[in-house]
Amino acid sequence: MHWRAAPLLVCVLVVAACGSTPPPAAPTATSEAALSKAPQKAGEIVVSGEASPASHGPYEFNGAYNVSFEQHAPENPDFSQATSFVASLDREAEITRGDSIALFEAARAEQTRTLRVEGRFFVDVSFGDYPYVIRFTPRDH
Repeated sequence: MHWRAAPLLVCVLVVAACGSTPPPAAPTATSEAALSKAPQKAGEIVVSGEASPASHGPYEFNGAYNVSFEQHAPENPDFSQATSFVASLDREAEITRGDSIALFEAARAEQTRTLRVEGRFFVDVSFGDYPYVIRFTPRDH
């Protein structure tokens, strides 16, 4: 090889190596919301889903509950610009009417509230862009 061709060969090899370098791997993320990992206590109702709209149940409610929801999207942990997560309790599946009980309407990763409810209801999730978990924990426990 001629000594003048050596720099050109080095440049070609450097450019070729840059093009063949694989992109960095995406960070590994958990596949579950933390709310779904906790063991289920007596009397608790836990529902989860991958997408909305969805209806779960019916479930029998009797008393006061701490109700929490959590969405999880490891690739997009900032929910402030996401579609609001909207969930309610309804007497019929996927039918929101005047007698619906609003649970959540929030563009957040998680939220908790206290609720007193008696009777048989479906847990309806009307809006949400990410997998979710809703946990009803009786206040007596």
